[in-house]
Amino acid sequence: MIQTPFYLIDKAKLLRNMEIIDRLRDGSGAKALLALKCFATWSAFDLMREHMDGTTSSSLYELRLGREKFGKETHAYSVAWADHEIEEAVGYADKIIFNSIGQLERFGNRAAHIERGLRLNPRFSTSGFDLADPARPFSRLGEWDAVKILEVIDRISGFMIHYNCENADFDLFDHQLGRIEAEFGDLLEKVKWVSLGGGIHFTGEGYPVDRLARRLKAFGEKFGVQVYLEPGEAAITNSTTLEVTVLDLLNNGKDLAIVDSSIEAHMLDLLIYRENAKIAPDEGEHEYMVCGKSCLAGDIFGEFRFPERLNIGDRISVQDAAGYTMVKKNWFNGVNMPSIAIRELDGSIRLVREFGFEDYASSLS
Repeated sequence: MIQTPFYLIDKAKLLRNMEIIDRLRDGSGAKALLALKCFATWSAFDLMREHMDGTTSSSLYELRLGREKFGKETHAYSVAWADHEIEEAVGYADKIIFNSIGQLERFGNRAAHIERGLRLNPRFSTSGFDLADPARPFSRLGEWDAVKILEVIDRISGFMIHYNCENADFDLFDHQLGRIEAEFGDLLEKVKWVSLGGGIHFTGEGYPVDRLARRLKAFGEKFGVQVYLEPGEAAITNSTTLEVTVLDLLNNGKDLAIVDSSIEAHMLDLLIYRENAKIAPDEGEHEYMVCGKSCLAGDIFGEFRFPERLNIGDRISVQDAAGYTMVKKNWFNGVNMPSIAIRELDGSIRLVREFGFEDYASSLS
C-alpha cells in the first residue's frame, strides 16, 4: 500500500488521449510536441513517446529534460534567454524560438546551425483569465508588428503562435485561425513551419477531432508549412488522480474534512485561478468542505457530496490532477510532496518516486 498523498498516473487513461493525438496527426499531417510546462513526469514518457513527435519547452531545464528523457524533436523556447544559457540551449535543440526580434538579433548567429523561429502574437486569444492571457494589453509574449517581422524574415524558418487556452470550441478556433491567415498570411507563406501552440482541448468529450484535422491540413497546404501543435492539458486530461487520506473531521458551521495534502503545495493552479478540485462522483446526501493541511486559511479543495459520512482514514481521489501540478509542486509549510505512481496497462501499480526530508532540506540552504 502506497502512503498518501500520491499522484497516480493511469496509463490506460493516458493511452486514450494518445490515440486521439494519433488520429489527429494522421488526419492533419501536423506534428504533436508535448508541452513540458504542463506535464514533465518523465516516467510516463515511454508510452507518450510512441504517439508524439517530441517536446517543447519554456526554459533551459525543460529543454534539457526533453532532449534527455523524451528525445525525438526538441523545440526550445524562452521568454528571454540569458547569455550564459544560449550555448547550452542550442546544443539540445532542433529548433529555437525567440520571443522577440531583439533576442533573435542578439543570439541568432549563435543558433545559426539549427532552425530559428519567432513567436508571433496575434493580439487576440481564447483565454478567460487575464493572468494567462498572452494577448493581454502590453503583453511581452511575442512580436505582432508584421512590418518589423518582415525585416528579419530571412533569419527565421518558422513561427510559434500560442493563443488558445483550454479552448473546447472548434468554431472559435476556426474563426481565429482565419483571422491569423488574413492578417499574417504574407508572413506565413515565407516560412517552412508554424506551431499553433497548445490550449486546444481536442481530447475533451465530444470534440470534433476530424474537423480539426481537416482544418489544420488545409492551413498547412495553404501556406506550404509543417504544422505543429503543442498539447499539454490535451495530452494528459483525466489521466491522473491525487490520492489523499482524511486526517481529521470537524464542524464549524459546515462539515469539514482535512486531508494529508495541500492545494497550495500540490495543486497550485486551482488556488491561482480560484477553481475547485474535482472529485467523482460528487453525489450523495453528505456534504463536506475538503481542506488541505497547510496553515493557509484558503487551502481548500472545494465542497463535495459523498454517499456516506466520511471517517478518519478514508481515501479520496482528486480527479484530473496531472496538468500543472507535478511541475508546480512545492515545499510550502514543509508538507510532504506527493509520491508519484503509475498504474500500468496490466493494472499493476508502480511507485516511481518518493520525496522525503532530504529533498526538502536540499531545496533550501
